[in-house]
Amino acid sequence: MRLLVLGGTRFLSRSVTEQAVARGWDVTCACRGESGAVPPGATHLVWDRALDAPAELLAGRWDAVVDVSRTPSHVGRAVAAVPDAHWVFVSTINVYADNTSPAMEPLVEAIVDDVDLAEEPDAYGPMKVTCESLVMQGAASSMVVRPGLIVGPDDGSGRFGYWPERLARASTGEEVLAPGSPDDVVQVIDVRDLAGWIVDACEPGTTGVFDAVGLAMPIADLLGEVAGGVGAEPTWTWVDTDFLTERGVEPWAGPDAIPLWLPRPDYDGMMSHSPQPAIDAGLRLRPVADTARDSLGGTAVGISAGREAELLAAWHASR
Repeated sequence: MRLLVLGGTRFLSRSVTEQAVARGWDVTCACRGESGAVPPGATHLVWDRALDAPAELLAGRWDAVVDVSRTPSHVGRAVAAVPDAHWVFVSTINVYADNTSPAMEPLVEAIVDDVDLAEEPDAYGPMKVTCESLVMQGAASSMVVRPGLIVGPDDGSGRFGYWPERLARASTGEEVLAPGSPDDVVQVIDVRDLAGWIVDACEPGTTGVFDAVGLAMPIADLLGEVAGGVGAEPTWTWVDTDFLTERGVEPWAGPDAIPLWLPRPDYDGMMSHSPQPAIDAGLRLRPVADTARDSLGGTAVGISAGREAELLAAWHASR
């Protein structure tokens, strides 16, 4: 197999490259290379996607292409350069307009222009809608995968990594703040599982649109698996959403956030999509405990120990 990865130096696209190389495929990574070197065994083809495709890419004969871009002009330019290959495009569940529902419709209104997400972060999903359309209309065949929260080794966001790191430093029986209700449903997918499925799909040319998500489970179960994966036995104190919101705690991600926590019921659907169609199409999921163990030592972003202690003290005082 001759695989063209548009990217290849970070997180998901890097994992795709590594797994394809491990299978003995001829893998080329087309990217600027400014985020680091491509994995050993892959060929680096320098391409700034703001510019026209280089001659080497136009002259290549690729069996499959994997793209993770969020920029419409980049995707349109690449599809025009390599229209005859099978494409796997990595989109996002942020293309869905209704976060209260796990349904795969309706989609947000597309944005066809390139938008700076630093200025308009809400443009992420709408630009991905346009990218999906460009791939499905322009490639010989295509598969679109819409991941939720991708986690695991080398995740630079720190959204999931907060929990393995927090629990790994907890002594037996130590009180740990748990956000919201223990029944709130959440889901994560290990980057290695997603990458492996993408590579698997390239050879037979799997087609369709899939939610690329892990098993949906109560957050109490997920945090329990994380604790088990890092050998922790904490005492959980569940602090409700209104209390956290009133005290300025941010949901989801950031230095003053509690990761995996989302306001309910506004986000009931965002973390409860069905993985079954993807599983039926070959996706294999490892236990969350394994992901947690393998994520230790990575990036962890969330509330500090002092902030957690302050919130717990205030919560107990309010009771």
